[in-house]
Amino acid sequence: MSTSLQTRRDARPLLFVLSALVIVLDRLSKLWVIKHIAPGRNIAVIPRVFRLSHVLNTGAAFSMFDEAKNPDTVRYMLIGFSLIAALVVVGLIWKLGRTINVTSIALALILGGAIGNLYDRWKLMHVIDFLEVHIYHYHWPDFNVADSAIVVGACLLLIEMLRPQKS
Repeated sequence: MSTSLQTRRDARPLLFVLSALVIVLDRLSKLWVIKHIAPGRNIAVIPRVFRLSHVLNTGAAFSMFDEAKNPDTVRYMLIGFSLIAALVVVGLIWKLGRTINVTSIALALILGGAIGNLYDRWKLMHVIDFLEVHIYHYHWPDFNVADSAIVVGACLLLIEMLRPQKS
């Protein structure tokens, strides 16, 4: 059989495994934080640069809406947004994920991160953030593995969009 007639192996199962891996890593890291660091406390890993912390984020990214007058409304809106976003990304993976490429990997990372934080909001009523970075006088808002996967996925999509396309 010629190679042009051979069917390529569908990459979608592998992409969903990547998403599941992000979810598992996110969950395990958060469980470790819950067990080893009291809320509001931290452990210095690299003094004045990087700490493991335990922050309960009831808001959105970077603690936006954290001090809203009606936190339940914010929570339900974030859960709804996350569910819709996850369903859209599943649809995109299903449509575009037959092959492994930058876009499909980015989508898998975003899906895993969205579900990781969605689980926290649904089950715990807050997201556990624990990675704290200081660069000189700048303090980056605490984040987690799910957030990291979403940001890496979004950056990969941006790079793919800006990269010159083949004719």
